[in-house]
Amino acid sequence: MTTESTKRSLWRRIVDIAKPFWFSREPWTVRIPVVGTQFTLQEKWKARGLLALLALFLFSVNMLNVSINFVAGRYQDALQAMDADTYWYYLFVYAGVFVVGTPIVVFYSFIRDKLSVVWRKWLTEHLLTKYFANRAYYKVNNDAHIDNPDERIANDISGFVGGTLSLALAIVDSILTFCSFITILWMISPKLVGVVSAYALIGSVITILLSFRLIKLNYNQQRLEADYRYNLIHVRNNVESIAFYQGEAHESMGVRRRFAEAIKNYNFLIGWQRNVSMFTTGYNYMVIIVPALVIAPMYFAGTVKLGAFTQASLAFSQVLAALSIVVSEVRGISSLVAYVNRLGGFLDAIDRPSICDMPGNSRIESRIGDDVALEKLTLQTPNYERTLVTDLDMTVAKGTGALIKGPSGSGKSSILRGIAGLWRSGQGTIVHPAIEDMMFLPQRPYMVLGSLREQMLYPSMRTDITDAEIVALLKQVNLGNLPERFAGGFDAIMPWADTLSLGEQQRVAFIRLLLSRPKYAILDEATSALDVANEEKLYKMLQESGTTFVSVGHRPTLDKYHKQTLTLDGIGGWELSSN
Repeated sequence: MTTESTKRSLWRRIVDIAKPFWFSREPWTVRIPVVGTQFTLQEKWKARGLLALLALFLFSVNMLNVSINFVAGRYQDALQAMDADTYWYYLFVYAGVFVVGTPIVVFYSFIRDKLSVVWRKWLTEHLLTKYFANRAYYKVNNDAHIDNPDERIANDISGFVGGTLSLALAIVDSILTFCSFITILWMISPKLVGVVSAYALIGSVITILLSFRLIKLNYNQQRLEADYRYNLIHVRNNVESIAFYQGEAHESMGVRRRFAEAIKNYNFLIGWQRNVSMFTTGYNYMVIIVPALVIAPMYFAGTVKLGAFTQASLAFSQVLAALSIVVSEVRGISSLVAYVNRLGGFLDAIDRPSICDMPGNSRIESRIGDDVALEKLTLQTPNYERTLVTDLDMTVAKGTGALIKGPSGSGKSSILRGIAGLWRSGQGTIVHPAIEDMMFLPQRPYMVLGSLREQMLYPSMRTDITDAEIVALLKQVNLGNLPERFAGGFDAIMPWADTLSLGEQQRVAFIRLLLSRPKYAILDEATSALDVANEEKLYKMLQESGTTFVSVGHRPTLDKYHKQTLTLDGIGGWELSSN
């Protein structure tokens, strides 16, 4: 099967993903920052304790099955011998086994689900930590080989944990079952052991051959379903733009096309599942016939009693199920392979070095300093296919501002990405302050999922800022009545990206800037939706704050707020002038 993940085996993949949870020597401590508070979760021994309980219950269930096999044979023999006392005795023992077994089976399922929750919780935190560390989310979401990373975190982790736990327990159960019942079969007839082994081998080989196509179809189904859901979310997040463009027909066609692709693959999937089920169902039905074919001649010859039929049938079924784990788990395994490969590919993308860090590729050096400086900077696109600017020298002194201009596509925003450390393909050096001392304001500000207060405080989430301070800044940016427009005021929770106009969002972003008080600010057409008067007010406030800033913009009115202007020509050339 060809996927974006590497060619490692399924088992190697499972171990790579599961090992940090089960075998790491470090304490399982996950720290979650929530409004300045640290919560510590210790789950290591809890999970191992649950696993030990599962093993104990598995062993208990197998012992109960052995008891059922023994008792069933005895009360059938008593029935044949017309021994009423013995019959009723073993029948009540049979019922007692079920009474004891019922809570064990129920609690086994409950504990398995609890362990699945603990594992999923830890693995999700583990992957989220890796996803948000060192801006890996930026790299992954720009990786053409990785589709829908959000689905891989939200959906594939659950599928992996549930599938891996079920398969691992099924394997352990099969080993215990085989060891428990093979002796019973051997005592009834050694021939039964040979028959069940041959039958299981033939069934497993055929099932494995049939399942190769099923694995690929399951993988594609996960991808296509994720694409379909993403398309619907994309429409929801862009309803106004679609409405202005009257793009309903195009969007409807796109959603329907992705849905049709998912349905088409699903039809292939259920068709192939039908083919596999045709074999596995018949294979399981024959479990009743095969042991009877072996035992019947022995019964008619008088060498075994009637109870041997029941014992042989039950033991044969148990041993066959143990040896035929591939047959019984084929659907679960095929789904698990899809989850393993998608998660494996996701982790590979996180751990894979950027193209600029690979041997033979040049990269821009970064150095922490008090000023923003570009020294002999040659900036290229991340894939090295295009050079945006060549041998650029520019310094933005502390407390001043610089403006970057140029035609669309000339590399203005790309230089900002370079200063922020997002793009490193090229040559030269970028001197910049520490990342925590910088703040970036894009043309369309990011609106968090939260309250109006959280919009103002993002990303610092400071708790020492009063509502009065926020109100004062809102008035300065001409948004004084904003809290009054919503029930709940600052505690109101709305879809802010749709509720606030772009101009209002840009002014909210400036409030974030003024509240965070970063030493340096990077503004990418951050006032493009504002009138000249509001733009002037915001830039004057920015100048008074003492923040050093670099702006991208087209309006000539921006010149007076910046000490120097860098003009790009779109073919790698540039000109630096003073204002």
